Amino acid sequence: MTKTNLEFKTEVKQLLDLMIHSLYSHKDIFLRELISNASDAIDKVRYDSLTDSGKMEVEGDWKIKITADKEVGTLTVSDSGIGMTKDEIIQSLGTIAHSGTKEFLAALQTKEVKENPDLIGQFGVGFYSSYMVADRVTVVSRKAGTDSKSGVKWESTADGFFTVEEMEKEKNGTDVTLHLKEEEKKYLEEWEIRSVIKKYSDFIEHPVVMDVEKEKESELQKGEKVKIREEEILNSRKAIWLKDKSQVSEEEYNEFYKHVSHDFTNPAKTIHFRAEGTSEFSALLYIPATQPFDIFYKEYKMGPTLYVKRVQIMDHCEELIPRYLRFVKGVVESSDLPLNVSREILQSNRQIEIINKNVTKKVLDTLADMKKNEYDKYLSFYREFGRILKEGIHFDFSKKEVISDLILFQSTNNAADTFVSLQEYTDAMKEGQEEIYYITGASFDEVKKSPYLEAFKEKGYDVLVMLDEIDDFIVGGLDYKGKKFKSATKGEISLDKEDVEKKKGAEKKYKAIIELIKDQLKDDVKDVRLSGRLKDTACCLVGDDGDMDPQMEKLMKAMGQNVPEGKRILEINAAHPIFEAMNRLFEKEQKSIVLKEYITLLYDQALLLEGSKPKDPAAFASAITKLMVKDVESTVL
Repeated sequence: MTKTNLEFKTEVKQLLDLMIHSLYSHKDIFLRELISNASDAIDKVRYDSLTDSGKMEVEGDWKIKITADKEVGTLTVSDSGIGMTKDEIIQSLGTIAHSGTKEFLAALQTKEVKENPDLIGQFGVGFYSSYMVADRVTVVSRKAGTDSKSGVKWESTADGFFTVEEMEKEKNGTDVTLHLKEEEKKYLEEWEIRSVIKKYSDFIEHPVVMDVEKEKESELQKGEKVKIREEEILNSRKAIWLKDKSQVSEEEYNEFYKHVSHDFTNPAKTIHFRAEGTSEFSALLYIPATQPFDIFYKEYKMGPTLYVKRVQIMDHCEELIPRYLRFVKGVVESSDLPLNVSREILQSNRQIEIINKNVTKKVLDTLADMKKNEYDKYLSFYREFGRILKEGIHFDFSKKEVISDLILFQSTNNAADTFVSLQEYTDAMKEGQEEIYYITGASFDEVKKSPYLEAFKEKGYDVLVMLDEIDDFIVGGLDYKGKKFKSATKGEISLDKEDVEKKKGAEKKYKAIIELIKDQLKDDVKDVRLSGRLKDTACCLVGDDGDMDPQMEKLMKAMGQNVPEGKRILEINAAHPIFEAMNRLFEKEQKSIVLKEYITLLYDQALLLEGSKPKDPAAFASAITKLMVKDVESTVL
C-alpha cells in the first residue's frame, strides 16, 4: 500500500511541542481522553445504526478494549465505533478544527493549564495528550459501513510530520496504539490501568475491557489451579444520572462533570433530579465555576447531552435549554422521545418544550437558592456568567422578574468589590427618588469620576454602574417592581424642584447665547440646553432617552454593523464660570472670533468627556496651546 507523508498544520506543531515539553503533571489524563474519544465514536455508530443497519456489523459488540503489551512496550485503546476514512483521519489528526486556535494555544501556555493539563480536553484535542507518555502513536481505523479493505493507518512521532497509508482492517472502529516512553512504562501495569479507569472513566456507559490473568480450578486435575487470561470489564457502567442521589458521592459527581464538560475544576453546583408526570425524564446538570474560553464564540456548542432509552442521541441539544443558560453542562435522558428523533422534530416537540421549561426553572431556582444561602459562591458564579444570565431579561419575557432578582450590579455609593441586587437598591432609594438610575462605562474607576454623576452625588443618590456593552440594551425597557430604569447619560435630569426653577430663570437669561451656540454647532448636535445633571463641569453630551448608548454603539461598530450616525445634545452648566464669561463676551461682541473658538473648544471638551476624540484633534491642540500661552503671558506680566 502507498504511504503518504504529510506535514502537521502549524497550530498542531505548537500544540505537540507544548504537550511534550511543558505539560508534566497529571499525565494519566491521556487514558481518560482516549477512552472518552472511543466512547463518543461508539455513541455515533450506535445512533447511526438506528437508521442504517449496515453500520452495525456485530450487534451488541460495542466496547472499548485496553491492551497492554509489555514485550514491545505498547498500550492500545480499541473501539468498535464509527471509525474514520482516510480523508477524515487526515483532517481530524492533522488539524485543530477550532475557531479560537490562537486563544486556545495562548491559554495552553498559561501557568494555570501547565498545572492542570487535563484542561486540554476542553479544547477538543485530547488525542494529542498521548504524546505526554508516548514517543510514537499509531492509529488504525475503518469507517463503519465500508468493507475491510477501506482501513487506514496513521502514524507520527510528533516530529512535525505524519504518515497515512491504506490497509485492511477486519472490523470497523479505531485502534490507538501508544509506543510508550521508557519512563512511562508504568501504564502497562494492570493496577495502574485499573486505577486510572476507576478514577476517570468508571461512569462510561460502554464496557471498558482488558484481558487479565486469573487463577481458576483446573477442570482436568481436581484441587489444582491454573492461570488463564480472561476479558474483564473494568468500569461499573452505571449511568450516573439514573442513580439515586444518595448513591452518588460528590467525587463521582465531580468526575462526571469533568467528563461531560472537559473542564479541570469542580463545578460550582450540581443539579440532579427526576421529573415525573406528563413528561418523565432524568437530568444531571452542572453550573460551572469557571467560564469556558470560547463561550462568546458563535461556534460555541451549548446544551446538555440528550439520551433516549440509554442511547445518546445528541452531544449538544440546544433545544433543552435557553441560550442565556448556555453555560449549563450535563445530561438529560427521556423515555418519551422516539429513538430516531431529529433536530427538526425536536424544535416542535411538545416533550422537549416541557423538559426545557422544567430544566430552566430548576436552574433558576438553584441560582436563587445559591444567592440566598451561599452568597460568596453565587458572587463568584456571577462574576463569570452574569453577563450571559442577564440576556434572559431581554429574550425570556416570562422569566424577566425571576432573572431581575438574580442580577447584581456595582454602584456609585459602594466600593468596587461590592455588588447590590435590584431589591437592595430599591430598598435603599432616597425619599422622592422615583427611578432606578444607572450609568454605563468601560471601568468602575472611570465611571465614578464621570461628570454625568455630579447632581446625583450632591443629592446622595446611588447610581448602578453597568460595564457590559449589552447592559443599556437589556435594561432600557425594564422596570423593576414599578420602578423604571433611567440612564444618567440620556434624557433630561431634574432631581430637585428648586433646581428646575433656577434652570427656568437661567434659560431666559442665556437664551441669546444658547441660540448662537446652536447655530454654530448645528451640523454636530441636535440641540443645546442647560443641564440639570452638571454641578462642577462646564458641559457634556447626552442622548435622548431612546438613543443608543455610546458603549453599545462602539460594540456594534466593532462588529462591523452599520450604525446610523445620530446627533447628541450639548448640555451646558449655567453656573460654570466659563459660561458666564462667554456670555459677557457675547454681550460685548456677538460676532467675536474668540467666542467662536470657545464654542468649538466647549464641544471638543464634551466629546472628550464621553470618551470620544475631538472633531479636529490638531485644531483642538492648537487652541489649547494658545490659551496656555495667553495665560502664561498674563501671569508673567
